[in-house]
Amino acid sequence: MLHRIPLPPYLRKWLGYIDQFLLFPAKVRSRLMRCADDALFVFTDNGLGPWVPLVANRRHAIHCHDFLAQLSALGEVAEIRVGWTGRLYQAYIRRGYAKGKNFISVSSRTREELHRLLKTSPRISEVVYNGLNGNFCVQNPGLARARLGEATGLDLTQGYILHVGGNEWYKNRRGVIEIYNAWRDGSHLRLPLLLVGHKPSADLSVLHTQSPHKDDIHWLSGIDDDTLRLAYAGAAVLLFPSLAEGFGWPIAEAMACGCPVITTDEAPMTEVAGEAGFLIPRRPESQQAISVWSLEAAKVVDQILSLPAEEREKIILLGLVNAQRFSTEQHLNQVEKIYQRIVTP
Repeated sequence: MLHRIPLPPYLRKWLGYIDQFLLFPAKVRSRLMRCADDALFVFTDNGLGPWVPLVANRRHAIHCHDFLAQLSALGEVAEIRVGWTGRLYQAYIRRGYAKGKNFISVSSRTREELHRLLKTSPRISEVVYNGLNGNFCVQNPGLARARLGEATGLDLTQGYILHVGGNEWYKNRRGVIEIYNAWRDGSHLRLPLLLVGHKPSADLSVLHTQSPHKDDIHWLSGIDDDTLRLAYAGAAVLLFPSLAEGFGWPIAEAMACGCPVITTDEAPMTEVAGEAGFLIPRRPESQQAISVWSLEAAKVVDQILSLPAEEREKIILLGLVNAQRFSTEQHLNQVEKIYQRIVTP
């Protein structure tokens, strides 16, 4: 395509737009003429909205993960400011998927947002929770900590607090460090904090440097799936105070590995955590309120770490039962049934 022509980046960007908005639709229309009338067209993400009108009058399904970008462009997300070009692009996407008739959302929260953004009610709109796409299972915590310690060079024999996520604003890594600082300030324990995911952004690096417990805060980036499973299996608790999600994978993954979870008392985190999670309020905006919030959340961390062995086992069992709702087989079976409804005249 045109974007591969060796030109300066700013010119290649515009050639990419020609590819995306002119050449690609023409190529799709040409191929559609050769497709069977009963073919099912599946859009794996609502962000592919611009291409929905091409098959809006044919059998199709649109999978919806989250609408954070859409809501940000509408000014509904205080943490994000979107420029005028971004607002136009998101409106363009919305006009596209609004032509769709059949939707599958990963959570009830995502479906609610979808319905609010659509002008008309869809023909089909179902919720199908994600299925865990890896062998997340219980392992011996002591062995998991030992193996993870060997892989990272850290002493993890007494356990650790875990967070899994990226640097996106809604992952609330800042809040994770704030909670950890508050917990360490009031606890005699010295469990380290492991943040698995992207390398810290500049502002997170500053926050890390300013922490009185910075020597016990560790960033683990680029780890493979086996190491991630070890991290879940050996953790004393997963700290996941997310501000917003489409689903919230780490909640289900941690529970499937026998790790208790602290997460935000808002959907969809509450949907995924079910009755097995420990819930805390969403991080507030004012600095004074944040201090109170982190102290209260730290008490929940201490509550979990202080559980007698028998009580902890009960919590782990609740998490394992809850995680069974997110099996890959169940996910695929539900999606297949919806596809069959769509293609049945």
